[in-house]
Amino acid sequence: MSTVLIVVALIVGFAAIVAAVLFTGPGKASGRGGLKRRFGPEYDRVLARHDGDSKAAERELGERVERHGRLRHEPLPDEKREQYVAEWAALQERFVDAPQEAVAQAERLVARLAQERGYPEGTRYDDQVDALSVHHAHAIDGYRRVHHAASDEGRGASTEEMREAMVGARELFERLILAHPEDTGGHDDRTTRGTGRNRNFSLRPKGSGA
Repeated sequence: MSTVLIVVALIVGFAAIVAAVLFTGPGKASGRGGLKRRFGPEYDRVLARHDGDSKAAERELGERVERHGRLRHEPLPDEKREQYVAEWAALQERFVDAPQEAVAQAERLVARLAQERGYPEGTRYDDQVDALSVHHAHAIDGYRRVHHAASDEGRGASTEEMREAMVGARELFERLILAHPEDTGGHDDRTTRGTGRNRNFSLRPKGSGA
């Protein structure tokens, strides 16, 4: 075989490999095991919504990864962190006297924080939740619950249900507050809190004495 034919064959083979990688994409290439590990309880939730159809569930989750997997996490200055922490602390105190109001404000606060960290706007709730589920799958359920409790449909929720929604939303709030862009690595990191540069950051507002 001539040198020219060998070079042509190598180029064709390389092009085929590149095409295969581009076709599979980050979501499809991970396969069922990769998606299940990445999404955890979110995988089970989507699977149940698709009545146990694993192919449909994996297709949806794979599409989420393709849309949001390369999302750039915006840094959050320490002064901004302190401001958000103080707002959350005030909401927890307000919950005692006005739980419904506190829940509604907590939902808006998490949505605003997520947007500031680079996620879609809170007004695009479904798109924002999909993006958050790619990077914080183990904490997204609390945000859904507080969103429901703050909606017209959730106005019949008991005080205990609203309290549980606040507790769940706080987990995502903490992750968004503490996570630095390099900590997430493009996926949910359950070890973010108290590690690396976050070790010295407190969730208590300065001067609170708590």
